[in-house]
Amino acid sequence: MTPAGVRVHPQGLCESDDVGEGTRVWAFAHVLPGARVGRDCNICDCAFVEDGAVLGDRVTVKNGTLVFRGVTCEDEVFLGPNVLFTNDLRPRAATRVSADDLVTTTVRRGASLGAGTVVVCGTEIGEYAFTGAGAVVTRDVAAYSFVAGNPAVHKGWVCRCGARLDDGLTCRNCAERYVLETSGEALRRDG
Repeated sequence: MTPAGVRVHPQGLCESDDVGEGTRVWAFAHVLPGARVGRDCNICDCAFVEDGAVLGDRVTVKNGTLVFRGVTCEDEVFLGPNVLFTNDLRPRAATRVSADDLVTTTVRRGASLGAGTVVVCGTEIGEYAFTGAGAVVTRDVAAYSFVAGNPAVHKGWVCRCGARLDDGLTCRNCAERYVLETSGEALRRDG
């Protein structure tokens, strides 16, 4: 039975009873029992959310995206079309892996993963980070970092609004300013 306040397309399938009010599950999308999905999420056509996956509030899961057990996406994460998460570093068809042996992945609040991004398990993608289309994420991504390529490498910094920051770490779109941490590998909002 669909949880109250959740809209499921007649050709969508939501088997989880842990789905927040206002969430929409579209045609041919499948949310397995045991998946945890927050409020006001949008799970688009042909997306798959496995048992043991966790989506926060206001998460967008675009068409064809696969979110497997062990993946946690915090609030306001955007998963572009055909994003793929892995959860096993040594998959074999003949070997059954227990849920305890799977390798977890966390996508922090407000991060955006571009179309076709592949995320290798065991990584953390920082707050408001942004991956370019087709990126292959093989290691942690710092908050506000823009990464692209295979493997994904740091190409610059982005604002919470998603725009690239200029050399002075200011957003030309919304004028928000940022400061580079002493390590030179992390960014934080100024103020």
